[in-house]
Amino acid sequence: MTSDTHRPAAGLTGRIQDGPARLLHEEVLAPQFAFESRHLLHHYTAAEKVLAAEYARMGLLTEAEAGAVAALLHGIGPDTLTARPDANLSDLAFAIERHVEAGLERPLPHWHVDRSRNDLQATAQVMYGRERLAELAGALLALGETAVRAADATRTLPMPGYTHFQAAQVITPGFHLAALSEHVLHTLGRLLHTYDGVDACPLGSGAMAGQELLWDRDRMARLLGFSRPQQNALTAVAGRRWSAELTAELSLFGSTLARFVTDLLTWGGSEHGFLDLPDELSGISSAMPQKKNFPVLERIRGRTAHLTAFHADVLLGQRNTPFSNLVEVSKEAGTHVHQAVGSALGTVRLLTEVLARAGFRADRMREVCEREYLGGFSLANALSLTAGVPWRTAQVIAGQYVVAAARAGIPPHPGDPALLTRAAADHGHEPADPAALLAAAFDVTAALERLSSTGSAHPEAVAAHLTAQREAYAELAAAWERRAATRRAGAAETDRALSLPVREEVPGAPGHEPRH
Repeated sequence: MTSDTHRPAAGLTGRIQDGPARLLHEEVLAPQFAFESRHLLHHYTAAEKVLAAEYARMGLLTEAEAGAVAALLHGIGPDTLTARPDANLSDLAFAIERHVEAGLERPLPHWHVDRSRNDLQATAQVMYGRERLAELAGALLALGETAVRAADATRTLPMPGYTHFQAAQVITPGFHLAALSEHVLHTLGRLLHTYDGVDACPLGSGAMAGQELLWDRDRMARLLGFSRPQQNALTAVAGRRWSAELTAELSLFGSTLARFVTDLLTWGGSEHGFLDLPDELSGISSAMPQKKNFPVLERIRGRTAHLTAFHADVLLGQRNTPFSNLVEVSKEAGTHVHQAVGSALGTVRLLTEVLARAGFRADRMREVCEREYLGGFSLANALSLTAGVPWRTAQVIAGQYVVAAARAGIPPHPGDPALLTRAAADHGHEPADPAALLAAAFDVTAALERLSSTGSAHPEAVAAHLTAQREAYAELAAAWERRAATRRAGAAETDRALSLPVREEVPGAPGHEPRH
């Protein structure tokens, strides 16, 4: 029966007589226990080791006793503990406590004195949040570096740029990809700011009002790799700002990323044919054998929608709740944060692979540039600057010329000087060399070369932008690594304080954690 209950283990509580009902265990507590055992356990045990070190500092445990506790904590792995309603109320913190108590040669009366589960849980969760932020940073660094390489390889290939879904001016894939890289850089910087904003240690805050013993919270924060302790005890246990801010950044990133991917989808469509992907990143139609589809791009764009949904889930879980420690906020509101980060990581990795493998068809892109009258803006500029035509009148003349040339079936280059002369004469102007004006305005290669402003699509301007981006990526990578080094240094100091063996570092992306 789902209403079956379990007698709680002696020594855990005197307030209630029965443990969790089977239904509560199966639907809520056991799944939560399994998730935390897999993803947060090493953060729980890290915090518990710091507590043991503090007990030793305060003289409540001897060094040998603290070392014995730490050794038992050190040996806990994902498969060590089991959610048992009768033994630990299906709670990970209680399971850790009972595991240590069972392994000690004799009881230690002062171990866990003046302690609360609230700040322990909050600490493990924010440590998890930092870990995922660092993981995301590593994936974004890889995406950005891939975008820079692809941009550099395509910055000289003319392609049509579009406004309002109409061909507008000559740009290059490299110019467009440099904009994507700029967005990645912006997100990396914002994630770093988010990391620093939540890098405050809750441990030592107690249930909500602080603790009675003189815990060295600065030391505790340092040992756990935090830059500082959380100053307000209530904020430490009630706030879950890290999950709201993390998912907010993912939502913002995904929203803009979807726009870039929409462009890739458009470029890869049969009407454009600018972009191609290798067969292993492509799909087919089950009915139309002529088709080569790119569903990976649809997958990427589709996944970005999940990121906003995950953020809304976190916000709705936290709003209208009291500012205190609540399971509703600490557990339910964060139910999908892990999926949010996983979805973001998968999206970023897929796009990284697409950019690394994509090919741009220079012939198709140039063909469209030469077919469309993309030099209209340049023609108006030239009429104003070389023939003294007022700017707005020059716009009218250029527009009338394009309409007349298109109706007559005259290609943009070299154009028809007589048509331009007639359009100008209608407004009282007579350009001296209409043929030269047209040849220059509608020359596809010249369209890029005459761009001179900083940040333009000129190939050399793009190259300069990419150089600056490479420097920015290096600075951000170094910044993330400094924070990872702080976490590693704290873990190593904790192990030395407790006479534990030094943990092996796991090489990888910025922010890799010691292996427990």
